[in-house]
Amino acid sequence: MKRLILASASPRRAELLRQLGVEFNVKPVDIDETPLKGELPYDYVQRLAIEKAKAAKVFYPEQEVLVLGSDTTVVIEGEILGKPDSKEHALAMLRKLSGKRHTVLTSVAVMGQQNAYVVSESTVTFSTLSDHQLEWYWLTGEPKDKAGAYAIQGKGAVFITELNGSFSGVMGLPIYETAQLLKQHGLDVSQAKTV
Repeated sequence: MKRLILASASPRRAELLRQLGVEFNVKPVDIDETPLKGELPYDYVQRLAIEKAKAAKVFYPEQEVLVLGSDTTVVIEGEILGKPDSKEHALAMLRKLSGKRHTVLTSVAVMGQQNAYVVSESTVTFSTLSDHQLEWYWLTGEPKDKAGAYAIQGKGAVFITELNGSFSGVMGLPIYETAQLLKQHGLDVSQAKTV
């Protein structure tokens, strides 16, 4: 039986992976998430997912162990919005998103006997946000550790007027694409035990 390792400390990714009904262990890794000079958002998110999986795979060299790495980034007008490092940074990000459409890219990389990855792309449209809404949202605590300073599955949903793509992808792990990657590696979620 294949063993699965999630190379992430994200409770959202763990929650989404649990929806597939597969058993897994968590091995958080710490990598430098600074974009390379001139790196395109698609390449950036793909590189980080692969680097996370590689960093965790070192601890599990056995061929039957699959390691899953994932990364999510928010992109507006070609700019990568990572996690905010302060209140001012978070509010500046949210002001950029206010009243506009942006792209959310989530890459998933699975490493085992073979390596494979996929990038899920979704578009999200925000309503126009007032200063009062921005202050309220910051005080919820939600923007602090989220790419683009918002959570689609949380209170940030009140700002979203339209979503085209994968809700779970915007949340941090595209379920459909993840299930397909695991199946390619011999872990078919339709064969997983149901509780």
